[in-house]
Amino acid sequence: MAMDPKTRTVAQLGGVVVFMGAMAWASVPLYNWFCAVTGYGGTTGVAEQGSADVLDRTITVRFDANKEAGMPWEFRPVEREMTLRIGEDGLAYFEAYNPTDRPVAGQAGYNVAPFSAGSYFNKVQCFCFTEQVLQPGERVEMPVYFYVDPAIVDDRDAKFTKTITLSYTFYEIDLPEDAARADLATDNPTETSVN
Repeated sequence: MAMDPKTRTVAQLGGVVVFMGAMAWASVPLYNWFCAVTGYGGTTGVAEQGSADVLDRTITVRFDANKEAGMPWEFRPVEREMTLRIGEDGLAYFEAYNPTDRPVAGQAGYNVAPFSAGSYFNKVQCFCFTEQVLQPGERVEMPVYFYVDPAIVDDRDAKFTKTITLSYTFYEIDLPEDAARADLATDNPTETSVN
């Protein structure tokens, strides 16, 4: 039985709508995956451990700290830059301070410039992997443990890179449930009686 042309057109349009909806739903995860695999947009790599190969060539890594508008923390790199050999493990610290009278939770977004070096900049451990909660008046130093993959010297676009800038931006996020409950308990202490 042949399908009527109007029904076929409606079915094709319905298929297009479903396809477009699926692509819209999958676009963010696919884009994140693409950036992680290619280093596009300055997305860094993540490694289980440091590099086994260390070259004689050095590279300078600069550290940049930013905050979203309205984020009440103070946030800065402890040191502005370091020079290390390509493949050598680096350890840098960023300092965050909560000057408010309430707990504030934050999550760091990050990127690397130039973008061509993104896939060669590997983080082994980083405060940016998890949300951070700072109590009122709390000041912390947060580490990032990293290395620059020696394969950078074989990349036609990235091999002449002499300086990489690692940039973080902290965004305020909702307090995790347990921290919010603890904050509520300190704001509204309840009296308990012992018999």
